[in-house]
Amino acid sequence: MAQRSDRIVVGLDGSAASRAALAFALHDAARRGGAVDVVAAFEIPGYWDALYRALPPEDGPSLAEARDAVRKEVEAVVADVRGSLVDEMPQLPPVTVTAVGGSAADALLQAARTADLLVVGSRGRGGFTSMLLGSVSLQCVLHATCPVTVVHTPAEDVTEQAVEQSAPALG
Repeated sequence: MAQRSDRIVVGLDGSAASRAALAFALHDAARRGGAVDVVAAFEIPGYWDALYRALPPEDGPSLAEARDAVRKEVEAVVADVRGSLVDEMPQLPPVTVTAVGGSAADALLQAARTADLLVVGSRGRGGFTSMLLGSVSLQCVLHATCPVTVVHTPAEDVTEQAVEQSAPALG
């Protein structure tokens, strides 16, 4: 079994739920005296991968350029979320950002193998907004080797209460 560290892995895709997950992870890492590793995954369809290898670098972005662009975008989101917490958390924990090509669930599960906690938003940018738990968060809950916290945004909490109240009573 892999040795644990004082670190929290959090998935970030820029959605409201992932921003809430990052805020939760920052609070928890500060409480634990740990660090936060932000992981942003981006899908690379197989034909893009072949195209990257076939084209000379001047004809299109390289995989490294795509990874750097995603990392910079995510670093901006991290800075925004950290900035919103400065007043309530004067000592913010250290944060590292990694962009990984491939499936989000796979990237998060791999990164969390030696983490104390994996934090994900309940839904990301996926198209099924009616789902109360997204496919990435579900995969993480089912397959992570460390504890997983699924964070909902306040708007999702209201939606869930409305669903629960409108559901017919059983029994």
